[in-house]
Amino acid sequence: MSIYEKYKPTIGLEVHIQMLTKSKAYSSDINEYGALPNTNVSPITLGHPGTLPKANKKVIEYAVKLGIAVKGNIRKRNEYARKNYFYADLPKGYQITQDTTPIITGGHIDIQGDDGKVRGINLTRIHMEEDAGKSIHNQDPYDSLIDLNRAGVPLLEIVSEPEIKSSQEAYNFLTEVRKLVRYLEICDGNMEEGSLRCDANVSVNLKEASEFGRKVEVKNMNSIRNVQRAIEFEIKRQIDAIEKGEEIPQETRGFDAVAGITKSQRTKEAANDYRYFPEPDLLPVIVSQDYIEEVKATMPPLPNDLFRKYTREFGLSEYDAQILTDSKEIALYFEEVVNHTKAYKQAANWMMGAIKSYLNENALHIHQFPLKPEAVAALIDLVQDNKVSSSMANQKLFPALIEQPDASPLKLAEELNIIQDSSTDSIEPIIDEVLAQFPDKVEAYRSGKKGLLGMFMGEVMKRSKGKADPKTTNQLLQKKLDA
Repeated sequence: MSIYEKYKPTIGLEVHIQMLTKSKAYSSDINEYGALPNTNVSPITLGHPGTLPKANKKVIEYAVKLGIAVKGNIRKRNEYARKNYFYADLPKGYQITQDTTPIITGGHIDIQGDDGKVRGINLTRIHMEEDAGKSIHNQDPYDSLIDLNRAGVPLLEIVSEPEIKSSQEAYNFLTEVRKLVRYLEICDGNMEEGSLRCDANVSVNLKEASEFGRKVEVKNMNSIRNVQRAIEFEIKRQIDAIEKGEEIPQETRGFDAVAGITKSQRTKEAANDYRYFPEPDLLPVIVSQDYIEEVKATMPPLPNDLFRKYTREFGLSEYDAQILTDSKEIALYFEEVVNHTKAYKQAANWMMGAIKSYLNENALHIHQFPLKPEAVAALIDLVQDNKVSSSMANQKLFPALIEQPDASPLKLAEELNIIQDSSTDSIEPIIDEVLAQFPDKVEAYRSGKKGLLGMFMGEVMKRSKGKADPKTTNQLLQKKLDA
């Protein structure tokens, strides 16, 4: 057994979600990524004396949506707090946040665990707060530059319980969070632009130990994969240090994505004293049950609910269900397709096959796809009803529909002369012709080479120009060959 197998890691994540509101958390300044530096600011953002913040109602709505989605407890009376510490890029010198009254407590995010089974990672809390500005260190050789456009942008912070057991589970957790906030349309989930950020608290201890090891916080990870890489490195680093008899200091470390290592940034000898106190300029916000019900009525179908529906009701594999629910837009398009056909597996195959290939080849999003869901359903039903063969549907009918998206699939199939013929009167002469041409193959089949049936099928389909019904053809062929 290697030294690493003696230890168990314990991981908790803090995920900051930048919300897709039009304005900032406590002012009417525009919330927009990519604007010229220091243009989306006002006296409120800059913390000028005499200015008063005002709570953004959309932030509360988004927080309630997320609380419903994770099945958390939504607090009725929500108070704001000031978190005081020096922030070079937050001019007020404090951050408006929530301390003792987070809007959401409890709840969970379902992930696939290392054992392949789905389990819930419990959440400690979700609270509302504002973002800081951005310090830029690589544009000037002598000075750091400050862009305050991000200052005051609304955030929700998800704090998980320390229940994540590996870097892969952390990856799965973040993937589920990103998928969820995209479904809810409260955040675009883009870690590269900083709209989804994650800090990881990592500790290790011997497997038989009942207590946690000393926690190390890891920051500066700009992708889900980098979160995984940073945790993997940190687990190994801590185990190596313990094996050498070294003590793990409680500290904050940054991740160097190029080198693939974490580096110490600052040591935490004691808990930070942020001198929280109630925000005097903002009244408490009351979230009523009626309001929660109003928000719930606007909620889209959620990925986990759709996953269960597809696997349990539709009989799809977990792999198919996962692919279909990865994107909200794809899932909603699929939902529309299956509103018009009960051929669920075939609909899933078309979504993941021909439709996805067309989108990828043409660099299109599903909302740019020319076919309406009912047209796709009609095409699927033509195949299911044995009116058009699967190969003809893929090779001829689907491309023709792309060119004429408003055409009836049935009428277009008729125009293309690809409607299958299931009449034995028309298929039988073709079969007789094929068998007469290959008497040696017929004899070989009857001598035990049953694999030749595929050759006969191919010949019949070729001579019928793909119009012979495969099921009828197969039955007639076997009957004649076995006679």
